[in-house]
Amino acid sequence: MTDNELIKLPVDYLPVHVQASVRETGLVKWLLIIISTLFLGFFLFIPLITVFAEAFRKGIAEYFNAFSDPAAIAAIRLTLITALIAIPANLIFGLAASWSIARFNFPGKNILITLIDLPFAISPVISGFIFVLFFGLQGWLGPWLAENDIKIIFAIPGIVLATIFVTFPFVARELIPLMQEQGNEEEQAAMLLGASGWKTFWKVTLPNVKWALLYGVILCNARAMGEFGAVSVVSGHIRGKTNTIPLHVEILYNEYNFVAAFAVASLLAFLALLTLAVKSIIEWKYKHP
Repeated sequence: MTDNELIKLPVDYLPVHVQASVRETGLVKWLLIIISTLFLGFFLFIPLITVFAEAFRKGIAEYFNAFSDPAAIAAIRLTLITALIAIPANLIFGLAASWSIARFNFPGKNILITLIDLPFAISPVISGFIFVLFFGLQGWLGPWLAENDIKIIFAIPGIVLATIFVTFPFVARELIPLMQEQGNEEEQAAMLLGASGWKTFWKVTLPNVKWALLYGVILCNARAMGEFGAVSVVSGHIRGKTNTIPLHVEILYNEYNFVAAFAVASLLAFLALLTLAVKSIIEWKYKHP
């Protein structure tokens, strides 16, 4: 009797020691499922439900009043502007870096790979302080920037730079392993048939990595909109000017305006759920082309 036939037999027909092993495996499986469900409930579902419950605690009118505040509108606008700048920048960088790393050998290749992972190793707050050290009034470039009336720290450029820094690994890290696994045989065949470098990129390389690219863009967008640490350091917390949505939520909460704070936070939660849904669709499309 083969192993497959043995597995298909009812448990009662199996040898005693095999029955014990099967039952133990089933017990472990359900125990792990229960632990995982409890963990998700405690750390994900309960906080998520709490956010929406507190946001609507005083009714729908109060909920929507939180978004009529000019400071809230400015925070939403700044968050969207930052994401719209950071995502294309990281998309271009991620494609260029992953293509270079996967296709070519060059001096400093390992250094480039290490630098891509740098934002994962450095606290966002520390990265924000690094930008202050470079571009702040007392920083290395601060006096020159002040003389030329260029504002980076406590202004939109600093927020955009900090966001780009903390999000640039996501696209590259999704593409590099995939490109290395795929190899360059198709690209070489296209070029042998007379295709130019750009045509090979658009017709061969990009279609092969499109789902991983979209997946990386989604992760990048989620981090860009929800970033707090680095942006908090470089923004200056100027209400209505340099506050993104997370910073605006913090100010409202510190002012004991809990309904407005949770209302604006629910917008981030909704965007996170939307991102998760799109991410799941991308994963399904990637596995079922």
